Amino acid sequence: MTQTEHQKTYPDIWKKFTPGQTLLRYFFYMLAVLIAVWALSDLDITWFYFLDAHKQIADMTVRMWPPDLSFITNLTTPLIETIHIATLGTAGSVIIAFPLAFLAAKNTTYNALTWFIGRLILVTSRSVNTVVWGLLFVAIFGPGPVAGIWAIAFRSIGFVGKLISEAIEEIDPGVVDAMEATGASRLQVLMVGILPQVMPVIVGTTVYRWDINIRESTVLGFVGAGGIGILLYSSINQFLWREVTLTLIAIFCIVILSELLSAMIRNKIS
Repeated sequence: MTQTEHQKTYPDIWKKFTPGQTLLRYFFYMLAVLIAVWALSDLDITWFYFLDAHKQIADMTVRMWPPDLSFITNLTTPLIETIHIATLGTAGSVIIAFPLAFLAAKNTTYNALTWFIGRLILVTSRSVNTVVWGLLFVAIFGPGPVAGIWAIAFRSIGFVGKLISEAIEEIDPGVVDAMEATGASRLQVLMVGILPQVMPVIVGTTVYRWDINIRESTVLGFVGAGGIGILLYSSINQFLWREVTLTLIAIFCIVILSELLSAMIRNKIS
């Protein structure tokens, strides 16, 4: 092998990207910077307020500490209500999302129309934020936990239904074919051939979504949909910052506990 062939096969200087790839990467970097600059200039941000932001943060810290421990007796009922909202909302979403998942899965839906309807409902649910759903249901049911439960449920339908439908599409088709060959009805195929295969996904998705809903239900009180958010919003409006601190600590503890419980359950079923 000549020296020229050796240099072609084993270059002395190794580079991860070719010159063309490097140029393309720099182009996308510059494009991202230009988009960020354009977005910031279009937001009409008053940069003057940033000059004393550090002073405002220090002042807020002084106002918020130490937390008002006497306020803890007022947090028990709203915290329990928040957990109930998240739990009942998650349960409602699973009940509604379960049949929608079969409609949205290509291997179990009836035809293209039912598949489109199922997907449309799931996408619509995920497209609307929980707070917006809360505003809608407060207008329907009035302020209170009922509006919060339905807000959590309707926001979770798309999440739960999408994951279950994807799990249905990935099942082993051999089991279904064997049952259909023996003359099993469509309902029997769904309940015996498909459901056992996707049950771990259903349980795991439900627990995971419940964990998310615990966090989301804490802010529903800002729009009057029940939970501890009502107390937090009231304390903020009255500038009772020490109460705000205690409320935030309570929310943090509940979220951590729900995260640990969710992880424990998901580890058991995995």
